[in-house]
Amino acid sequence: MDQSNNVTVFILLGLSKNKNIETLCFVLFLFCYIAIWIGNSLVIISIMGSQLIEQPMYFFLNYLSLSDLCYTSTVTPKLMTDLLAERKTISYSSCMTQLFSTHLFGGIEIFILTGMAYDRYVAICRPLHYTVIMSRQRCNTIITACCTGGFVHSASQFLLTIFLPFCGPNEIDHYFCDVYPLLKLACSNTHLIGLLVIANSGLIALVTFVVLMLSYFFILCSVRAYSAESRSKALSTCSAHITVVALFFAPALFIYIRPATTFPEDKVFALFYTIIAPMFNPLIYTLRNTEMKKAMKKVWCRHILLEGK
Repeated sequence: MDQSNNVTVFILLGLSKNKNIETLCFVLFLFCYIAIWIGNSLVIISIMGSQLIEQPMYFFLNYLSLSDLCYTSTVTPKLMTDLLAERKTISYSSCMTQLFSTHLFGGIEIFILTGMAYDRYVAICRPLHYTVIMSRQRCNTIITACCTGGFVHSASQFLLTIFLPFCGPNEIDHYFCDVYPLLKLACSNTHLIGLLVIANSGLIALVTFVVLMLSYFFILCSVRAYSAESRSKALSTCSAHITVVALFFAPALFIYIRPATTFPEDKVFALFYTIIAPMFNPLIYTLRNTEMKKAMKKVWCRHILLEGK
């Protein structure tokens, strides 16, 4: 690998070459990143500090918020730094680390969303067996499977890329290190690797998306027999999940389900699942969730009272 790889530093072309647009983007993404940390931290602290952690739905939501924080932090800080820099560079080792960590936490998030859909399916379609099926042991097993799946996915992406020879040019037409832009720079035939990437990232995204949609289809079929109040509560919860799935999966499918090519629009679509979705997740899951809002008020009111003493 060392003999065929002459590149030690990559140049990231970023989102724009216009300095004014980059400054505007920096302010916007700084606001987004602060909102991501505040929103997801509030969700984590509120769930951990209340009885909601005992419920599988909020148990998974807690881990989803944590994966959101980790996922966006692999990309956003570097993006904001580069928006203010004259020369946007990243070392080869840092690039490979970013590639691995991005796909690790992105994979974990995809699988957690699938676990949450399974939880809602059991709660609505098999309510009498819910407490038995979704025991704490089962929930821990699902989270372990999500982390394992994310690691296997990320490791395979990493291994497909780490042995590629790079002998110039070294300009990545993106704002972070991802597989397709790197395949474009490799000085070897990457057709087979491109197919393997589609089989990995593309099929994982497509299969999990189909599974999610099927689960919600069965849920919607089941709630027709419920009372108006129960139906409204179930639809409210599912609509929040579907919104999150759409924000995350639609752009991801656009990028990874096609052959190994890159388009200028990829950078804009990537913003949805690296920054926009992690920012909106806390709002989507709390604004229409009465239990979550009550838990937040209880935890933070108690915290304020303790500080007052």
